[in-house]
Amino acid sequence: MEQNMQIRFQNRSAASAAGAAETASGETQDASRSLRALLVLEHLARAQHPPTLAQLAQRLDMPKTTLMRLLAAMQRAGFVAATPTENGYVPGPQASVLALATLRASAFTRACRAVLAQLVGTLGETCNLTAPDGDRVVYMERVETTEPLRLFFAVGSHVPMHCTASGKLFLASMNRLERGRVLARLPLTRNTPRTLTDPARLDEELERLAARGIGIDNEEFVRGMSAVAVPVRDAEDRVVAAVACHAPTARVMLDELLRAVPVLERAAQSMREVLAQHRAGV
Repeated sequence: MEQNMQIRFQNRSAASAAGAAETASGETQDASRSLRALLVLEHLARAQHPPTLAQLAQRLDMPKTTLMRLLAAMQRAGFVAATPTENGYVPGPQASVLALATLRASAFTRACRAVLAQLVGTLGETCNLTAPDGDRVVYMERVETTEPLRLFFAVGSHVPMHCTASGKLFLASMNRLERGRVLARLPLTRNTPRTLTDPARLDEELERLAARGIGIDNEEFVRGMSAVAVPVRDAEDRVVAAVACHAPTARVMLDELLRAVPVLERAAQSMREVLAQHRAGV
């Protein structure tokens, strides 16, 4: 009888352990499924060009049908956007809203604003921290000039790549293959008489800017406004953001902004250190 009780106890213990293992396995699988959307967003944010459904499925080790349903849901919610020409995917506007809301509530934002505020104090004109967001440029942070004549864009606003100083800097920093793909799908809208809308002429301009390591907007986005941008690089020396200064030509001509490039570059180095500390969790 005692032997039978021991056997039943061992069986119950084994069953209990198996049940616990199944529960833990199920919880792990549920957690993994719930993180899929975040993994997709992270991959899209890091991708150098918009990945296709097949590429995403392979890199994330996810069934195509499952990924297709997930992407469709994320696209309806605005977290993902599809590129029309390459059948690829990029982060959507809601992803930018979420990222900016997260950053603005952090010490990272205060550090970025401190760098820009010091720069505005030196140059006297509006300065921005921008980043590429799909095929557009997003204002991540901004400090305004105190001058009454100025151009206002709220943090989180998007502007085109082909006719802004930051956008042209990001395009110029790409390799020729990647740049060609982006230019092929960009709508080269004419915003002013100076906007470069011919792909060949724009590509020549980007080659010149790549050699100089800066971006220039010579009244190409808004008539009467010029801007200069310099790169902010990460630890792998990739261009991940830009520090830019823009001003009305009635007050500051483009040549004067170009003479301020060394000051902008020092601010970009400070911003690089801020980004490095943020990523390191300092």
